Amino acid sequence: MAKRRGNGEGSIRKRKDGRWEGRYTVGTDPETGAPLSRNVLGKTQAEVMEKLKAAIAQAETIDVTRSEQYTLGEWIATWFEVYSKPHIRETTANYYKNYIENHIVPKLGNVKLNKLTSIQIQRFYNDTRTKGRVPKNDKITDFALSNRTVRGLHMLLHNCLEQAVRERLIQVNPTDNCKIPPKDRKEMKVIPIEKIGDYLKAAERFGVLPIFYLELCTGLRRGELLALLWTDLNVEKRTISITKSMQRINGERKVRAPKTENSNRTVVIPQRAVDLLVCEHEKHPENEFMFTSPVTGTMYDPDAVGRIHKKLLRAASLDSGIRFHDLRHTFSTVMIQNGVDAKTLSNMLGHYSAAFTLDTYTHVTTQMQQSAADKMAIFMDGVL
Repeated sequence: MAKRRGNGEGSIRKRKDGRWEGRYTVGTDPETGAPLSRNVLGKTQAEVMEKLKAAIAQAETIDVTRSEQYTLGEWIATWFEVYSKPHIRETTANYYKNYIENHIVPKLGNVKLNKLTSIQIQRFYNDTRTKGRVPKNDKITDFALSNRTVRGLHMLLHNCLEQAVRERLIQVNPTDNCKIPPKDRKEMKVIPIEKIGDYLKAAERFGVLPIFYLELCTGLRRGELLALLWTDLNVEKRTISITKSMQRINGERKVRAPKTENSNRTVVIPQRAVDLLVCEHEKHPENEFMFTSPVTGTMYDPDAVGRIHKKLLRAASLDSGIRFHDLRHTFSTVMIQNGVDAKTLSNMLGHYSAAFTLDTYTHVTTQMQQSAADKMAIFMDGVL
């Protein structure tokens, strides 16, 4: 049962999960009149009482003068330049800039920061989902945006407004009460195990076996694969060091740090892969890049590798809808089906956790469980 406290002191209760929760009111929604509340959690009642006292004190120190100075457009511009841009990759900054300039500011930019409500943001998400696409030409007839884009807008807005809460410009983050669409689940296509040989034979005929063989036995991201240098190969230990990634930024190819800290890793490769790479090196021993374009003599352009991949699919009579990135999924699927544990696979892929790897390849593990259940059923039928 909740323990009531005096006005402005909030309330404390013990939850079903055993933790204590303190709730306090920070104002009312200007559109609905409903009270806006926040909560704090702790293991003991005393801990929550202290947290509740501190939270209420902070809520009462909102800098009203400063909060009235900002529109959302003005605050998000400040947040982006000061708090966000210096700490994100250039490609991510370009995404954020697009979200801000083409979506958020045109719809919500003039709203005063301290007047922004959850309902306004929710309507913005709903409208953006159905008709938010910015037309680049007159041929576009579908103006709906993906769930992924709406979720990206929400993440950006949430982080921006959370900083406003920390700056005591607003009491609560209005995005907290918004509903966002679920993650898009694209169909994952892989090269069937029985067709991998045909795909690699096609690569051999086209003279590109080393790069595609390495991809299928490591699952590297395309940018990681194309940025490899000869110095990243350790012939004796049979390892490849992944420490960088090639990205196209504003039309220009640039080598940058990998996607995340977990992307920095060392991967053991088969001896056949080492032999192929050594032979490849002998073709252009003076070039620092592991794989070089026969046209430019420098590292491959990602689109060029994608076009070669499409040729190999046709030559091997495979589904043309299989993307180059699906070679990474093919590698992962083969590894899981051959009993490689999630932690090991997660490290090889550069994922941040084994749980993420398992979530990504749920369909594979589900099929394996069904197969195991079928085997168990056959065994039990023989027992009875």
